[in-house]
Amino acid sequence: MSNPEKLRYSKEHEWLSAAEDGVSTVGITEHAANALGDVVFVQLPEVGDTVSAGETCGELESTKSVSDLYSPVSGEITEVNEDVVNDPALVNSAPFEGGWLFKVRVTDEPGDLLSADEYTAFSAG
Repeated sequence: MSNPEKLRYSKEHEWLSAAEDGVSTVGITEHAANALGDVVFVQLPEVGDTVSAGETCGELESTKSVSDLYSPVSGEITEVNEDVVNDPALVNSAPFEGGWLFKVRVTDEPGDLLSADEYTAFSAG
């Protein structure tokens, strides 16, 4: 399993892209997608919602369990991935590409986000 170097990661297994015009993309890692199993339902925050770093902002339901989705940063939701809502399996098949979850205009970023190497070590347990 390879975690893209250009992303940063939370200990709740979300990834965060570098900001473009103040907006970052958020998704869950391949590690999390594999642990969940087949994702069958995705509940995302709505455009305009404010999210807080480390707080629950949605959920992912798989054939095995229901898991909370956490925001790795604080900010305002600017876009949600409707493709994932309509086809939740994208979270499993392309967690770092088409399976992204939402975009957020970042107002605050915690200092505890991990690099790819740090996250790989963390998720290896």
